[in-house]
Amino acid sequence: MQQLPVIQPGRPAEGQRPVFDKIGIVGLGLVGGSIALAAREVWPASLVIGVDNKDVLETAMRLHAIDVAADDLIVLAEADLVVLAAPVRQNIALLSELDDNVRQAAVITDTGSTKRAIADAARALPARFTFIGGHPLAGAAKGGLEHARPDLFKGRPWLLTPSGDAGGPAVEQLSAFARALGGEPRIVDAGTHDRMLAFLSHLPQLTASVLMAVVGDAVGKDGLSLAGRGLADSTRLASSPPEIWKDIAATNEDELGPALDALITLLQDLRRDLPFGERLTEVFTTAAGWRELLTK
Repeated sequence: MQQLPVIQPGRPAEGQRPVFDKIGIVGLGLVGGSIALAAREVWPASLVIGVDNKDVLETAMRLHAIDVAADDLIVLAEADLVVLAAPVRQNIALLSELDDNVRQAAVITDTGSTKRAIADAARALPARFTFIGGHPLAGAAKGGLEHARPDLFKGRPWLLTPSGDAGGPAVEQLSAFARALGGEPRIVDAGTHDRMLAFLSHLPQLTASVLMAVVGDAVGKDGLSLAGRGLADSTRLASSPPEIWKDIAATNEDELGPALDALITLLQDLRRDLPFGERLTEVFTTAAGWRELLTK
């Protein structure tokens, strides 16, 4: 693959035409809304088309996140890039509607946290579409358009998972698109993606939510008033909306299940070791080493 152009994040290169002239985004939550805001900032000449429900679209127009708003996919007729930024299973269902609504050749991508299920479904797309799975590894403790911002992707990996013979110019285009929005595109296969993210993202989310639920149920409102920063820091992810995570768990169950099993096994080890502290010492020492690497 030839070297991709380096584009300063958040600012188009001088004389640089938009990578895509008409960008359709289906789902204007945190990620979809941030893509819209960033694209409008980087390429003022591009047309950004948003598809969502009426309330969200009204907010998007008020924030100047999109140029065209509709609650029907027909508005994507002339789009040359379609970004599916709804929950994972909704994105999969939307694939079957693209043929009737997008009339020209287009690159199709998504932003979901699992990749194998949508890659399998995308094989049924007509030949005029090129599907390349995508996953910008950027987020916030809370979802929704109201938390979207144009710098969300700055310096963050943006994983691309082309499958089969999909690739070539479309991968280069999508990589340039991600770079221009501040992301750092990386190519991985869908299976590797789902296996890594089960540990890097999905397991931490479930752990934080379970921890917050256990602590809250045990100590109640009055008890939580005594908590220090440690509990707040370790449970930051517990504010995430369950609708998104139900889809992620269902489409990555075979990888997330073993990740949970590994965590449960280690917790059980610690439970048995409480009177002695030997296993606890091992775990704390190992964890401190990995944490140091993580935060470098």
